[in-house]
Amino acid sequence: MEISSRNVVSGTARAPHRAMYKAMGLTDNDLDKPFIGVCHTGNEATPCNIHLPRLAIRAKQGVSDAGFTPREFSTIAVSDGIAMGHEGMKSSLVSREVIADSIELMVRAHQYDGLVGIAGCDKSLPGTMMAMARLNLPSIFVYGGTIMPGMLNGKQLTVQDVYEAVGAYDAGNLTLEALKNIENYACPTAGSCGGMFTANTMASISEALGIALPGSASPPAEDERREKMVYDTGVACVQALKNNIRPRDILTFEAFENAITILNAIGGSTNAILHLLAISHEAHVKLTYDDFERIRRKVPHIADLKPGGMYVMNDLDKVGGVPLMLKKLLERKLLHENVLTITGKTMKQNLDSIVLPPSNDDIVKPMANPLHNTGTAVILRGSLAPDGAVVKMSGVKITKFTGRAKCFDREELAFDAVSKGEIKEGDVVVIRYEGPKGGPGMREMLAVTAALVGQGLGEKVAMVTDGRFSGATRGFMIGHVAPEAYVGGNIALVKDGDTIEIDTETNKIDLHITPDEMENRRKAWKPRKPNYESGALAKYASLVGSAAQGAVTSPIW
Repeated sequence: MEISSRNVVSGTARAPHRAMYKAMGLTDNDLDKPFIGVCHTGNEATPCNIHLPRLAIRAKQGVSDAGFTPREFSTIAVSDGIAMGHEGMKSSLVSREVIADSIELMVRAHQYDGLVGIAGCDKSLPGTMMAMARLNLPSIFVYGGTIMPGMLNGKQLTVQDVYEAVGAYDAGNLTLEALKNIENYACPTAGSCGGMFTANTMASISEALGIALPGSASPPAEDERREKMVYDTGVACVQALKNNIRPRDILTFEAFENAITILNAIGGSTNAILHLLAISHEAHVKLTYDDFERIRRKVPHIADLKPGGMYVMNDLDKVGGVPLMLKKLLERKLLHENVLTITGKTMKQNLDSIVLPPSNDDIVKPMANPLHNTGTAVILRGSLAPDGAVVKMSGVKITKFTGRAKCFDREELAFDAVSKGEIKEGDVVVIRYEGPKGGPGMREMLAVTAALVGQGLGEKVAMVTDGRFSGATRGFMIGHVAPEAYVGGNIALVKDGDTIEIDTETNKIDLHITPDEMENRRKAWKPRKPNYESGALAKYASLVGSAAQGAVTSPIW
């Protein structure tokens, strides 16, 4: 058991260090024990994270009761739901890197021996797991939990419904009073957005990766089981340190294959593709789009969850949560059952010990009768996206679309056009210069996509962007187009009226112009000035790579 904290508190030269710890109430007995950092992303920016400081207290109690000394610290978290649809969303993906960096710096500076990471909103989950992989100290992740669904007229609501209601109101299909009612009832408690959006997707993936305790993903934020879960996580981190189980022992290539499997089975967010590429980068595991597509083709989509389906994370929790999904996949030999997990047991051993409630075939379909025979996180390539693009097919009935391009060089311009009714059936809405470098920060486009769905255009138009989509997005929406427009990718060369063809059966996304015309447009294209020339966003833009590799930042040597 390697105890790095002894570098800080042992020996006469460290008397000043011990004095500072004693100023915070620690005793010599506390200082003699290994230190476990308990990190959380709690703040008042979002309901996803507002309760995390309270959960951190329980995690610390678990560490203390197991015999080690906890040290709490926090880091930032951006609210995707509140940052959505305006300039603030450019900070969202950037925050993933800042979260990972800040956790790394805190742990390195204070020489903590292990790490409990508690996170709620979208980027805080992968950011925390990236730091764990990077540091490779005994670490365990725990989710802050999902929000309870709102209820209005017997219907379950999520924030997705509010965004789509804006589109319905703009189209004249909803009164202002009805919009206000949806706004008032959609988000009743603390916790992350309730459908299988990005936060719940990444929480589910944390169990599939083995970096979180079994059954930890689905209990709601305000459920008493959540507090027990974070307490047990604190205890488990102590045990992981004693057993010297480290993240890179767990985050193997096979574990990432399991994560891709659960992503497709639950119909999860396309953001998970970006985040898994980033976490695997930190774990020194080579993962590519080809791996995502290879696994997707053999995994059925079985969970009927929003945004494409009927139910929310709380419903999945009632019928067994992520362990139910994993057990079904394991029975079909679609998982690597012998991978090591944070418990010190294999995936199969963990699942064998879990007793599930009676299943519900409405929420999780039988493997023999899935919602889709193959997974829903589809990788596309073609002349419009030579390096790749992604689309989520859960809840989408069409597989092919050919239409005429309507090009916008900022998200706001596209949203204005949608609000004014300028997007018509058969259009392909192209939003560009919103990629990792071009935005910078690869904004999510939920405001635009939800407005289109609210106007009844969800499958009558397509959308293509080098930006991203919220996990709450539904419809024929293609994101992560690479190379992005800012670096001269082909999406920058599209003109209004061009024909774009998308085919998810053949994994194609093509711009129908001649090679000569493409070359002429390329010669005429001129790079743009960066939107930010100083500060955090400028630093990010100068370091970030392609979405096809996870949009990670790498040093320039």
